[in-house]
Parts: sequence; structure tokens; C-alpha cells
Amino acid sequence: MTVRIVTDSACDLPQSLADELGITIVPLAIRFGDDEFVDRRDLSVAEFWRRCAASPALPSTAAPSPGAFEETYRRLASDGATGVVVVALSGELSATKQAAELGARGVADVIRVEVVDSRSATIGEGMIAVAAARSAANGASLEVVTDLVRSLAERTRVWGVLDTLDNLKKGGRIGGAKALVASVLSIKPVIEVRNGKVEEGGRQRTRSKALGFLRETVREQLEVHGSLQNLAVMHADTDDVGPFVASLEEFYPDPIVIGEIGAVIGSHTGRGTIGVVFQVPAGN
Repeated sequence: MTVRIVTDSACDLPQSLADELGITIVPLAIRFGDDEFVDRRDLSVAEFWRRCAASPALPSTAAPSPGAFEETYRRLASDGATGVVVVALSGELSATKQAAELGARGVADVIRVEVVDSRSATIGEGMIAVAAARSAANGASLEVVTDLVRSLAERTRVWGVLDTLDNLKKGGRIGGAKALVASVLSIKPVIEVRNGKVEEGGRQRTRSKALGFLRETVREQLEVHGSLQNLAVMHADTDDVGPFVASLEEFYPDPIVIGEIGAVIGSHTGRGTIGVVFQVPAGN
């Protein structure tokens, strides 16, 4: 059996890594007023941030159509795939998973498709897809890969530091009162993706303290669990990601994937966000 991995463009994976592992990325749409763009195809990360700086209103996002997923499944089947596992953006945050499931119904007589809610976002979702692709490349069956994705969905941790809560407030992803308090006190908010939702993870007075909090969170989790898998860092057009990654490398020996936060997640988090993703061992 040849199992292929599909995810969506909220994954924030570097395209080079997705290409290396044969991961297919179905894009969401981004709208600036009346102008609509297909993520990654019509709008690069750099162009997205340039448009954000010039736009008086926040961009909006839209899930892919079921037809876009169906077309992807049919193409993979014609290329020799015998099964597909979809790692989808958290169903609590987007209709993307539902679109992937509807698309799968349209190819039920062509190829078996398993759609799994990542319960995550940004490169948290992406690193689940990476682990799935590596498992599939080693010959794992559709059932084994699907079970792995479900397990990782429960074991993936996502933490981020935002410059502001304004975008999450305006997008309806977090309460307005919390955003107001953070703004008035000039607090650097810490968020966590927990149970598929964006939750408050803490408050720090300065960006340096907030990044220190992220670093200590990773270090403490490493001490608690003995090991962590697939540590990755994501950032939204920041110039301090290099020193932050270097600070993690002081105690984390394996390669750290660095992903740019793209248009889908960036529309909600805003410029300046830095986050960490890791997976705790099974049974934890």
C-alpha cells in the first residue's frame, strides 16, 4: 500500500520540507476586502505581510472547497496512492476538516481517505503531518499512519507569544476583555492551543520575558518527560527568531524545524508572533 499525506496551508511547513516528504498542501483562501488570493500560490508570506501593513482592515480566511480536496485525492490516486491520510486544521478553528471529509465522500469508490483532526494549528499541525509522512515512507499501512496521527493530535503542544491580542479579538478567537487588558497594560500575551482551541497561556511584561517563558516551558517539559519529539519554532516576520532558536539548542540536541507563520494563521495572530511546538512521548 502506498499511503500519501495531505494537509492544509495552515500547517506553516516550509515548502522544501513538504516537498522532501511528499506532503500535499491544500491551500485556504485569503481575502483583503474584495481581493481574494489562494494561499501560497497567489500570495507569498512576504507579500502577505506587506499587504497587512498597507491594509486598514484585517484579512479574512476561508476554508478550501470540498472540490479542492476531492481533486487532490483523485490526483494522488492517479499517481499510484492506495490510501490518503489528511491531517486537518483543528475543527474548532476552521471548516477545513469538514471540507476534507466532504471531498473524501466524492472519491469513496476510488481511494480510501482518512481525515483526522489535528486538534492543532500552524506548525503543530505541520509536524504531525511530517511524522505521518515519515511513517508512510517507511511502509506503514493506512491504519497505522492514521492511528499515529490520532495519537500525535493528543500529544502535540503549541505555545506562542503575541505582540498583541487585537487580531485574535477582532477575529473572534479570544475574548475582547482579555485583549483590552493586555493592551492597556502593554502585556505580551502567551497563548496555547489546547483541545483544539486558542486559550490564554499566561502574561508577561516584556517580549524578552515572554520568550524566556517559552524557553523554560520547553526545558521543563523536557525534564518532566525525559524526551520531546519534533521540536519546531514558528514566527511571523520577526527578526529575533534566530537568537530564540539558539537558546533552545542549548539543551535540545536534535534539529529544530523553523517555519514562517503564513497568511492563514498570521491573519489571526498578527506580525511578531513567535511560538514553539513539540510532541510529548506516548503515555504522557
